Amino acid sequence: MTAPLPAFAGRTYLFQVDNGAAFRNAYSADGKRLRWEGLGESAGQWEDVALHVAEVGPELYFVSWTEQSGITVSHVMDLGKLTVRAFWTYEGEGGRVGELHTGTLEQVA
Repeated sequence: MTAPLPAFAGRTYLFQVDNGAAFRNAYSADGKRLRWEGLGESAGQWEDVALHVAEVGPELYFVSWTEQSGITVSHVMDLGKLTVRAFWTYEGEGGRVGELHTGTLEQVA
């Protein structure tokens, strides 16, 4: 038995983060990959990444990935409320740094 496709599969969202960052997140038709593109100050940055996905409630998904730079990103996406709780980690001068953020989603495709 195959798992149902995640509700975000094949869709594209504008993700506005509480720190002012913005991304265009385009999910593959099978929901297993994401192409994120930075907007604003991050314009020109993008990557196609493999996703780890778990549905944790109705319209509620835990999604995570690791970028080539070593940044790890984890999202709890609430598609009913179009909100995201995001946690990412990266190497800082004093070791690994973690940041917790909130954001909003707007479906654009």
